[in-house]
Amino acid sequence: MRHFLPTKRLGYLLLALFISGFVLNFILQAASYDMNIIRVFNWISEFYWLYLFGSLFFFFLLLAVAALLPNMYAGPLVVFMACVTLGFVDYKKLTTTGEPLFPWDLMLLKNAGEMSRITKGMVSPLAIIMAVVLLAGLIWLIFKLPKLTIRLPLRFTYLLLSLSMIWGFGLMVGGQHTLASAIRYQNIYWNQKVNYTQNGFLFAFTGNLRQDLIEKPEHYSRETLMQIAKKYNSLPDIASVSTPVEQPNIVYMMDEAFFDVTRLPAFTWSEDPLKFIHSKEKLSPSGELLSPEFGGNTANIEFEALTGMSMYFLKDGSIPYQQKIVKMSSLPSIVSILKDRGYKTLAVHPFDDTFYNRNRVYPILGFEQFTSEQEMQNGGRITPNGYISDRSAVQEVVQELKASDKPTFVHLITMQNHFPFVKGMNGPNTITAEGVKPEHKEELETYVQDTKLTDEALAFLDQELKTIKRPTIVVFWGDHLPALSAGIYTQAGWDSNSRMKHETQLLYIANFDIGKQPLGTLSPAFIGPSIFKLTGQSLPAYYKLLEKVQEEIPGLSKNVLVGASGDIITGLTAAQQELLNDYRLVEYDMLEGENYSQSLLF
Repeated sequence: MRHFLPTKRLGYLLLALFISGFVLNFILQAASYDMNIIRVFNWISEFYWLYLFGSLFFFFLLLAVAALLPNMYAGPLVVFMACVTLGFVDYKKLTTTGEPLFPWDLMLLKNAGEMSRITKGMVSPLAIIMAVVLLAGLIWLIFKLPKLTIRLPLRFTYLLLSLSMIWGFGLMVGGQHTLASAIRYQNIYWNQKVNYTQNGFLFAFTGNLRQDLIEKPEHYSRETLMQIAKKYNSLPDIASVSTPVEQPNIVYMMDEAFFDVTRLPAFTWSEDPLKFIHSKEKLSPSGELLSPEFGGNTANIEFEALTGMSMYFLKDGSIPYQQKIVKMSSLPSIVSILKDRGYKTLAVHPFDDTFYNRNRVYPILGFEQFTSEQEMQNGGRITPNGYISDRSAVQEVVQELKASDKPTFVHLITMQNHFPFVKGMNGPNTITAEGVKPEHKEELETYVQDTKLTDEALAFLDQELKTIKRPTIVVFWGDHLPALSAGIYTQAGWDSNSRMKHETQLLYIANFDIGKQPLGTLSPAFIGPSIFKLTGQSLPAYYKLLEKVQEEIPGLSKNVLVGASGDIITGLTAAQQELLNDYRLVEYDMLEGENYSQSLLF
């Protein structure tokens, strides 16, 4: 029996681990509450069982690594620091994009080098120095603390007990066990912000580990999908404005963090940063793109644009590229449709090809070729510290179009305007802003300079289109608004304006007549059908469904619904709800179901 009795020194360690569990849980919850300590205490007083169970989980996690490693101090220290780092990342993501940290975000760890570039400037040098000094001090303390030996039977007992408790916790949360309900845990997957603040970081994060993208709709079956296919297959194609003689090239240009900054009502500019766009939008189809995201998650905007599916139906925080599509063998998209019609399909992204698993997702969507920054022949940067410029990216696309002997679909995702907005990164600022607070002036002027460069790159593309013999159409849009300091949007009065914080520039340009019909506010999912109409392509039944939804709800987003009149929809009609039900069933079928749609709707 003496082999199982802890020594006095071991008792102190167990007490330290027990207290550390409560401290860790407190830190992580503070991160979810914007480091508001009062709110954390209020949460603990209301959801004390969640706090207790979560703290015990961390205690057993620390105990498990203590029992597993020879040095009983080192393991808990590493895990403690790792959890604190998770809390810090959660806090920074919340303050930047408004979303908490999800399990699938950790897949970006493989891109740690690229992430350090993207997040440069988000952490002050002083904070980094303090963290390094603290870590060095803790490591020094490990070697100075008296050695602690523990007999193998007791070590094994602690490990087995801890792993059993950790496994039981995961089982309780993942299966929504009766005990979970008794301690007031509810997986609020449809509102992840509330999920994290009400359940706590640990419960919400764990509950998301086994999360499907979309709930199974009622009446899902092959028969139901056949009825939907019959309904939309019977609809006629609507003629385009002017059908080109031969199959045209189609270019998607999704510009990083681009929006029309002149829409911000509080500020004035020394000159118009978007001279070309503002002149061209009067002569071509143009409008606003209703982005499903703010400040990040670029992959979700291109997911909508390429697949025609909508983030509206997916659970909060979802990133389909990382959670689902990467595990699939194929998925219908505008890429696969055009590929089947004889198009060459190409993606261009002037950054690392593994970001958001693009190198694995793109072939699944139907891309034959993916040119990333390593393969680009036009990799010019405005300064050595900047990203590859939009002009260089455009030159790469033009080069591909001119070299191709058949119709080509190109999907370009730019990087020039990505955070951080550091003065001089893309050359000197040439436009001044008035009305902005001094602490935000340099940041805003730097961003405006970036958009000016994009405008010039787009003007260059417009001129190059005239030198391309094959009819070519380009769809240009910003993926989401930039993660500028919150004070800038507050000063503009956009804090509570979901529509304005999710509308970016949308512009179609071509070297043949496409008219100048205003586009209004449009979700990325509906770009495909609109392009097919303008280029004389026949619409598959799936696109006819999207077209019908677009006619009723052209702006479809969790943040706001925009109707055909341009007004915000506050309540759905029976016809609109029926359309959304059909849309949801098809989307579920392709992402989580049996994919009957591939043979029925394409």
